[in-house]
Amino acid sequence: MFLGEYEYKVDNKGRLPLPPKFRQELMGELVLTKGLEKCIVIYPIEEWRKIANALSARALPSSKFRTMNRAMFGTAFSLTLDAQGRVALPAMLRNGVDIGDRAYVVGTNNFIEVWNPTLWEKEKAAAEEQLWQNIESLEEPR
Repeated sequence: MFLGEYEYKVDNKGRLPLPPKFRQELMGELVLTKGLEKCIVIYPIEEWRKIANALSARALPSSKFRTMNRAMFGTAFSLTLDAQGRVALPAMLRNGVDIGDRAYVVGTNNFIEVWNPTLWEKEKAAAEEQLWQNIESLEEPR
């Protein structure tokens, strides 16, 4: 399980350290792709395979399904951590989500997101507001 947020420096080669707590879960192959929001998503290979298998279960893919597959798999990269626990963020992904020399690494349960710091602060504030609204709507009147 990936929990918490961590700010790191991205080096001039696009390498980003990952939190030591995350590294044990990420030994072996990783898949990086652009997230639905403006972030990079890092999946352990087991989680990526679950997504791929769910998408492959469709018998006759529709044009929307094919478009989704292109967007998801065509922009994905298979990588591993280096000896220092860093992941090399491909330039195409970094540029697409405005990652410069700093980034937030955010645990989101079974995968990790990498955010531009300014965009993360906005997303976090919006997510927290929505969370509390949802919790409040679950409360039963007394």
